[in-house]
Amino acid sequence: MPTLSAQRRAEVDSWIAQDPDRATHDQLTSLRDRALSGDPAAIAEIEAEFAGPLAFGTAGLRAALGPGPARMNRVVVQRAAAGFAAWLHAHGHDSGSVMIGFDARHNSDVFARDTAAIMAGAGFHALLAASPIPTPVTAFGIGHFGAIAAVMVTASHNPPADNGYKVYLGDGSQIIPPTDTEISAEIARVSAAPVDRIPRGDDIELVGDSLIDAYVARAASLIPDRTARQLRWVYTAMHGVGTKVVQRLVRAAHLPAMIGVPEQLEPDPDFPTVPFPNPEEPGALDLAIALARRKDADLVIASDPDADRCAVAAVVDGSWRMLTGDELGILIGAELLRRGVTGVYANSVVSSTCLSRMAAAAGQPHATTLTGFKWIGRVPGMVFGYEEAIGYCCDPSHVPDKDGITALAVIWRIAAELREEGITIGERLDEIWRDFGLYRTSQLAVRVTDRGLITAAMDRLRVSPPQTLLGEPVVVRDLDDPQAETGLPRQNAIELTGERLHVVARPSGTEPKLKCYLEVHLDAGTTGADLPGAKQRLDADLASLRAQMATSLGLGA
Repeated sequence: MPTLSAQRRAEVDSWIAQDPDRATHDQLTSLRDRALSGDPAAIAEIEAEFAGPLAFGTAGLRAALGPGPARMNRVVVQRAAAGFAAWLHAHGHDSGSVMIGFDARHNSDVFARDTAAIMAGAGFHALLAASPIPTPVTAFGIGHFGAIAAVMVTASHNPPADNGYKVYLGDGSQIIPPTDTEISAEIARVSAAPVDRIPRGDDIELVGDSLIDAYVARAASLIPDRTARQLRWVYTAMHGVGTKVVQRLVRAAHLPAMIGVPEQLEPDPDFPTVPFPNPEEPGALDLAIALARRKDADLVIASDPDADRCAVAAVVDGSWRMLTGDELGILIGAELLRRGVTGVYANSVVSSTCLSRMAAAAGQPHATTLTGFKWIGRVPGMVFGYEEAIGYCCDPSHVPDKDGITALAVIWRIAAELREEGITIGERLDEIWRDFGLYRTSQLAVRVTDRGLITAAMDRLRVSPPQTLLGEPVVVRDLDDPQAETGLPRQNAIELTGERLHVVARPSGTEPKLKCYLEVHLDAGTTGADLPGAKQRLDADLASLRAQMATSLGLGA
């Protein structure tokens, strides 16, 4: 009869003894009792929950809620807080303020309060959000209060069962290696003792309207008074925390009232109207687009649950659809360049190459970074940065991270000004394609239950990469090869570049997915007068490229 090993039994008993959360305490106790009676399902669940500590990476922690070191729970969070506090001490911070924010997911408020108490116990002044707030408001709070660091409890757009723990340093940026491994080592050290031995304190200040008011005032300044205000727009918070701040932005910037998607405006940690609370997912914007049609709106703007990402839908090529992350990034970049905004324009290596071409044409510098805003947000002199996963940094001097609300302000201004000129967003994109060439991007994303399949697929691509794609030779760069001169820090990714195509394959940093980012383009002047026909040809090329890469990776599309 299957049973728990003596070592695993001891680990489970130790966890139960120190777990301060009655729900996970009772859940694990029940699992243990069932496992001891030979229940194979209970044994398997315990083995999964104790498969090892969560890896503290550059995105912090993120996993399903539940008991054990491989899940998100109060023991894991308290250890993470104590480890981060120890790292701050080790790096010269004996005092100072730490900003702590949280979204509206299950247990986010509890995890935030635990973090505040432990930071206070470590000698820091904890600035704890009084209620759920967007991630960019937490990031903004670092500079606003002169904090030495920040913690945001969020799983962003992950499924409802997940939660996460994200940390920032005093410059407002996300952590990068080797900081992540250093913090991880401190967490491992403090985990040797029960969590009830971690000091707690009460130097905790609740932060409410003052922070939100300051953030909203800054966001409103991105929409000048002279901007036209005639725009009908639909907004959805995707059951997240964006609505309250967006409503205050509307009042502060004197915008016409948004038409809210009523089913999705209020926070709801179960995200009942969407399978995945991510605006990128098929069907996620269906309610918003249907409302926009009924209300004859010009624009749909969506925030993800923690409002650090922003999506837009509009009429393009005659029908409503969501703009791709690249289309929106190109649209924002083109408008900033057209206004003469000087500085560095940046995007990640998995995003479109169009922004670099536009910046060069305007005589502005451009930077290509690794994936993630932990890299984009650190580009010196940056005035705008984006990546294709609907992340946009439009105000890097105040929030050097993706920010769905300042992005909303910038997009709203662009759409209102275009409407005043009698131009739609779709028509403006066509102008960009005629000036700089036509770019089409897409993804091949394969979700797996066995992460080993992702490792095998990447190994296969490294050993036997395609020599040609779409009938043209490709240059292959392994971004994880220490001998390769990529100009970028190492990352587990492979780049394939042809004369009119660009592909990057990499594992997702937050989900069990292998992602392949695909781009095809035609140079300006080669599309001819038939732009719709050129789009159809490139869309066909994208479909062929997706099929060819699926074959090369050995995974189904």
